Amino acid sequence: MDKLVVFDNSDLLRFLSIRPYESKFGEYVNLLPPDCNIYEHIKHLDVDYVLVGLPEDIGVFANHGTRGASSTWDTTLKSILNVQKNDYTFPERLLILGYLNFEKELEKIGLLDRSIDKELAKSRKIVSKVDKHVSHLIYTIVKAGKKPIIIGGGQNNSYGNIKGTALALNAPINVINFDSQTNFRSEEGRHSGNGFTYAFTEGFLKNYYIFGLHESYITHTILKTIKKLNHIKYSSYENMEIKQSSSFKKEIQNGLTFIQDKPFGIEIDCNAIENISSNSMSSSGFSIKKARQFTHVFGKQDHAQYLHICEASPTESNADQIGKLITYLITDFMQANLK
Repeated sequence: MDKLVVFDNSDLLRFLSIRPYESKFGEYVNLLPPDCNIYEHIKHLDVDYVLVGLPEDIGVFANHGTRGASSTWDTTLKSILNVQKNDYTFPERLLILGYLNFEKELEKIGLLDRSIDKELAKSRKIVSKVDKHVSHLIYTIVKAGKKPIIIGGGQNNSYGNIKGTALALNAPINVINFDSQTNFRSEEGRHSGNGFTYAFTEGFLKNYYIFGLHESYITHTILKTIKKLNHIKYSSYENMEIKQSSSFKKEIQNGLTFIQDKPFGIEIDCNAIENISSNSMSSSGFSIKKARQFTHVFGKQDHAQYLHICEASPTESNADQIGKLITYLITDFMQANLK
């Protein structure tokens, strides 16, 4: 794992703000000791969750999207390390592992003009290289018996999450994706819009449920494809929130029925949350409250293997808001199974 930058005590002190008479979350989290065997240490460490960062937006760039997701990792650390340690939070059950360093790859795409076909193709080849590092990291964590909580990057990383988990379990997995889009576009070279396509085609993804799809975002071609595939189902945002021909609670149950019989991953695209700065910010989306309820319900299931929160794009003016949102989702996921 040559791309892994391990989070250490000096990093912790950089983010942690200690106050008198308070116990901060970051004072109780677990860190790796220097020069340890990473797999063996994770395997034998008495934790349930491993927090990792993917500070990149290469897949977003390769999908003609707006960059910004590469800064989410630091934003998240600043927030989560400074919430309270109390009877409702469980920092001692979490290892903060670190992040994958894609600085060289980010520099390379910064020199590319994606309006030129050959240069766009180069960016997509770089995404494929990112895939290898992500899938190996997730494989290592899941193989060690822990649940990864993956922060940052575009939803191109869904592919690495799914592949790494499936390889560790030696079987394809299911996925529930809280998203306004399918991210099931054609295999035209890797980017943030086709991670699920590649995972499905290569046999790592079994059942795929898209929760809250916006009807105006799905192309006719993809809609036809999905309707032909028994292993893909979706619920639409409009049916729940606009037409009210279904309900949030009912679609939660439909999603559970479709994916909970075997190990599954939880993907949360911040594009689906109303007015959250992201690659494709929406003025019409689910509330933060419903995103948290979704995370709690699916995180509570025995077969839940990982949580991936992606596509958020913090700015100087809203970094605190983004950090708090992601912190809520992380702690909701952890609290779902810890008492």
